[in-house]
Amino acid sequence: WVIGLLGSMLVLSKIFESHIYIVSSLFLGLTLFAIPVVVREEWKTVKGHWSCLIFTAIGIAIVVLLSILRNMIGSGGVSFEHFNIGLILFTFVAGMVAISAMVLPGISGSTILLAFGVYVPTINAVNDILKEHNFSALPYIIALALGIIVGVILIIRAVKSALEKHRPASIYTIIGLMIGSLYAITQGPTTLDEPLEAMSLSTFHIIPFIGGAVILAGLELIRYFLEKKNIK
Repeated sequence: WVIGLLGSMLVLSKIFESHIYIVSSLFLGLTLFAIPVVVREEWKTVKGHWSCLIFTAIGIAIVVLLSILRNMIGSGGVSFEHFNIGLILFTFVAGMVAISAMVLPGISGSTILLAFGVYVPTINAVNDILKEHNFSALPYIIALALGIIVGVILIIRAVKSALEKHRPASIYTIIGLMIGSLYAITQGPTTLDEPLEAMSLSTFHIIPFIGGAVILAGLELIRYFLEKKNIK
């Protein structure tokens, strides 16, 4: 996760800025084709529990509302330029909530951080530390990291408990989160430092979309052979 985070700060952020519609099309393919994979894997769980479809609607609503809130806030946020105990605690809580989105499919962690208004300050702070060796915002990065660690511990227990005690409702909710994330992905271009229009049919790229499906199929094939090998 740390390697991925640093890589995104140094490399992927530039790709997002210059090729956001291509990346969004790729993510659409990955997410859309992942939904039937989840349904297939959990078919015995979801079959016959159609009343739990209300949880799918709730999952969709959560992501869509978060995306709307993100668009209302825009790319602006809090400032890490000055030391503030209250803001450090706020950043800690934001980290706890954001990691919940990273553990569960369907909700983007960046969406949560944007909703809290700390996404752009975090990106800028990490870039300042890595490239300019400016550590003035380090307390906020530490607070965010601690929040993420605490969030991982708490959310993993909560998800495990939910899957053990309320598995059908949990799976239906996850499916809803994934469906709702399709809308969130199309809104991704609006979150750039220089906001662009939300993705539409005219900016949609079919080849990266299919590429997302191919990547997912490849991962599923690898998993199949690994499981087959373990069974032997």
